[in-house]
Amino acid sequence: MTPAAAPVLSLRHAAKSFGAVQAVADGSLELSAGEVHALVGENGAGKSTLVKMLAGLHRPDAGELLVDGKPVALPSPAAAQAAGIAVIYQEPTLFPDLTVAENIFMGRQPLLPGRRIDRRLMRAQSAALFGRLGVPLDPGRICRGLSIADQQLAEIAKALSRDARVIVMDEPTAALSAAEVARLFEVVRTLRAAGAAVLFISHRLEEVFEICQRVTVMRDGRQVLSSELAGLTADDLVRAMVGRQMPERTAGERSEPGELVLRVERLTREGVFTGISLAVRAGEIVALAGLVGSGRTEVARAVFGIDRYDAGTVAVSGRQLRKASPSAAMAAGVGYVPADRRQQGLVMDMSVQQNVALASLAGLRRAGLVRSAAERAFAADWAQRLRLKYGRLTDPVSLLSGGNQQKVVLAKWLGRRPALLIVDEPTRGIDIATKAEVHQLLVQLAQQGVAILMISSELPEVLHIGDRILVMREGRLTAEYSHREASEEKIMAAATGQLAVQAP
Repeated sequence: MTPAAAPVLSLRHAAKSFGAVQAVADGSLELSAGEVHALVGENGAGKSTLVKMLAGLHRPDAGELLVDGKPVALPSPAAAQAAGIAVIYQEPTLFPDLTVAENIFMGRQPLLPGRRIDRRLMRAQSAALFGRLGVPLDPGRICRGLSIADQQLAEIAKALSRDARVIVMDEPTAALSAAEVARLFEVVRTLRAAGAAVLFISHRLEEVFEICQRVTVMRDGRQVLSSELAGLTADDLVRAMVGRQMPERTAGERSEPGELVLRVERLTREGVFTGISLAVRAGEIVALAGLVGSGRTEVARAVFGIDRYDAGTVAVSGRQLRKASPSAAMAAGVGYVPADRRQQGLVMDMSVQQNVALASLAGLRRAGLVRSAAERAFAADWAQRLRLKYGRLTDPVSLLSGGNQQKVVLAKWLGRRPALLIVDEPTRGIDIATKAEVHQLLVQLAQQGVAILMISSELPEVLHIGDRILVMREGRLTAEYSHREASEEKIMAAATGQLAVQAP
């Protein structure tokens, strides 16, 4: 079967509502064997709901689903698996204390006489699956401690063991390093060559163009574009996703830096980073680039006082900060937006307004109490400024999309009027339009005189936003570039050890 043949799976004019909210109004999708098909769109465009229809988690209110041209109903995940559909989620859900092989064959273990599990056969079949994928993963290894990339490979092997012909990958590269992404793409190409239909969901358009042959774009719960990727550009997809042209940062938006705000001198934490010296001035965005594991996040955590360091100094506005004291950093005017917004940036069971006000309670307190009306007014003000999309401010923050959750974390710190804002992966896992809004917000803050230290793994973001770019490799600063000097090639050379130039 080839991509030109009849589709393996067709979803036609699907609709799904949750109360008064219509998540999908007109969702259509066709997947063919031997093809990698991209599904893109803003957060809230209906992609996740559409995937859950394919996974058997949601039943559509209207429309039809066909597999091999025959109408099917998927009332449960088991029905989806029986139809040959497997979904690989961004965060795999393996049993951590079982082996890889036990996870692959969970509930379907091969048996010996006496109904004993044939562990040797299970490991052999798992090894054969990894052989087909071309990856050397040990089937006997306990899953606890596996990287996200290896967990995803285990999920893919599980799908193959069930003879899945449609494999859905939902943001599979969001938490992977460049090397892990390259390995995953080789696996995807192997699946495609074997005749599988792969649905690839990603916010990273450069990955879409690298691995996919066709694309479907959703906006406001509807399919607005379905086409071969050949002949399209990233700008074409962005316009389809957001319905407008996205703004670019112009030279006029880059103002001259002001007074020194952050000074880090020879910061060292044994075994993690060594001799880190950097400076950030008022009105300047300094981007800290490098591969995952290079020590960027650890430096940021040490600067903010979350982690201890063994040597060196951190000074804000000329005053040296006390070690390992986030409260001292906050008192000096430092804000910190962590990379993991759900685990470290938000209290998911608390409301939107409580999360926004969380870092500013001292200013809202009267006679020792924080009045709900004051908290709500404070949150409503920042929600309006950041164009936050929400139902009610009293709703749990867990109900918001990823992009809007990120805006809540930003609002929490902006409410304190920081002199220095540290942002770690500020646009990870959020859609194109919200990413542009976050970029514009950072630029506006810089124009207002805020010093910004930004950590990002996305080179286009680093080049687009950064006034200066510092590159880390294996716990050391290896290069420094001005915006005009920087290029993706130079940054990657410094990040991978191909550039023998030490930053001053």
